[in-house]
Amino acid sequence: MRCPLPLAIWFSRCPQMPTGKGSSSISSDVSSSTDHTPTQAQKNVATSEDSDLSMRTLSTPSPALICPPTLPGFQNGRGSSTSSSSITGETVAMVHSPPPTRLTHPLIRLASRPQKEQASIERLPDQSMVHIFSFLPTNQLCRCARVCRRWYNLAWDPRLWRTIRLTGETINVDRALKVLTRRLCQDTPNVCLMLETVTVSGCRRLTDRGLYTIAQCCPELRRLEVSGCYNISNEAVFDVVSLCPNLEHLDVSGCSKVTCISLTREASIKLSPLHGKQISIRYLDMTDCFVLEDEGLHTIAAHCTQLTHLYLRRCVRLTDEGLRYLMVYCASIKELSVSDCRFVSDFGLREIAKLESRLRYLSIAHCGRVTDVGIRYVAKYCGKLRYLNARGCEGLTDHGVEYLAKNCAKLKSLDIGKCPLVSDTGLECLALNCFNLKRLSLKSCESITGQGLQIVAANCFDLQMLNVQDCEVSVEALRFVKRHCKRCVIEHTNPAFF
Repeated sequence: MRCPLPLAIWFSRCPQMPTGKGSSSISSDVSSSTDHTPTQAQKNVATSEDSDLSMRTLSTPSPALICPPTLPGFQNGRGSSTSSSSITGETVAMVHSPPPTRLTHPLIRLASRPQKEQASIERLPDQSMVHIFSFLPTNQLCRCARVCRRWYNLAWDPRLWRTIRLTGETINVDRALKVLTRRLCQDTPNVCLMLETVTVSGCRRLTDRGLYTIAQCCPELRRLEVSGCYNISNEAVFDVVSLCPNLEHLDVSGCSKVTCISLTREASIKLSPLHGKQISIRYLDMTDCFVLEDEGLHTIAAHCTQLTHLYLRRCVRLTDEGLRYLMVYCASIKELSVSDCRFVSDFGLREIAKLESRLRYLSIAHCGRVTDVGIRYVAKYCGKLRYLNARGCEGLTDHGVEYLAKNCAKLKSLDIGKCPLVSDTGLECLALNCFNLKRLSLKSCESITGQGLQIVAANCFDLQMLNVQDCEVSVEALRFVKRHCKRCVIEHTNPAFF
């Protein structure tokens, strides 16, 4: 239903929050923990409104901690809970400007609107408002809390605060987390029981202090994503996994200072009778943790025995020995990625093959020491494999592809790009055994021709993606694929085919 009134008028019709300590908002919470320079008096602001606009906006302490300072709509300050002439009042006036002066001219009379046209947002029930707020990110939710008393109460509904998502390189994440957790701990002092997910990916200003806040206030945390926050260290991560026993999903990709996942020494001594010094993490992403070594992986495996998803992309110091440690403790892994781990060889794949039918996803892209021998190990014991990425494994030949196709008939996705020794012979065996294949990448396979593609298209009718970039394939072969696999998206570099 189209709303006849602009949102600014809706805001103006909402009953404003009365002043006083009882109506303090997140704005005053942030202000009380932030040093700032007092602004000029109201009369000075009125005389130089245009020239001082940017200065007053930047000097107003606000969830610029939560929202970048380039968004003036989310400014707040000490005056948010004092009087109408406060800084917050000025900010709201700047965001929602009053009607033009011509509307109040004595010669102009506004006709009274019929009752049916006064579609105020106040008419929506609380349940509907909470549902609408549930789609907002954290910074927008904090903005809504500053509109009026009703919106303040609805915006801080516990159901809306099971997740905190903060993004941006300039945001002061440590202070924002401190302010938010303090507000969420009002009903249960020092403990935030409803918060289950914290996502602060890409926030480079996040430090150990922010993670300490999460560890101390959020014992029910289940999911933590801090990818790209390269200022956090092992100690802060140890505190989180030690004080958040329900943590199942941890993403520390790009955190170059993280070299291990373990309990703190105090937690190991204190909690060992409860969970045997083990961590309940099931999903762990340590992509681009360049300093992770075999000994660190050994510690991770010994403490995180319930792992089912492990991603170690570009952990360039790992070797086959680290994978051996991993298989000793973590026998439930379903998805494993060791892409770009250049020291992983066929011996490492022999260890990975011990996962047997539990393994469904394996990525060994650009592991230059892997050959047909390692692929045979995986194919022989991991018969339920669904996804294999072997791009850049130049030691892979038609024999390895043939053995893989005959033993992993349920394969759905295969990437053997940049494997120059794979030819049409391997593709033919693949097409005659893996009828459920949906995604196939042959990028830069120099020995592939149109004949091999036609055999694949004639047998794999469910093919949805085919990558033949930088392959010597004719236009007729591509058209043949398109006729037989109508839903297939073909990625190619042939300008004659479109």
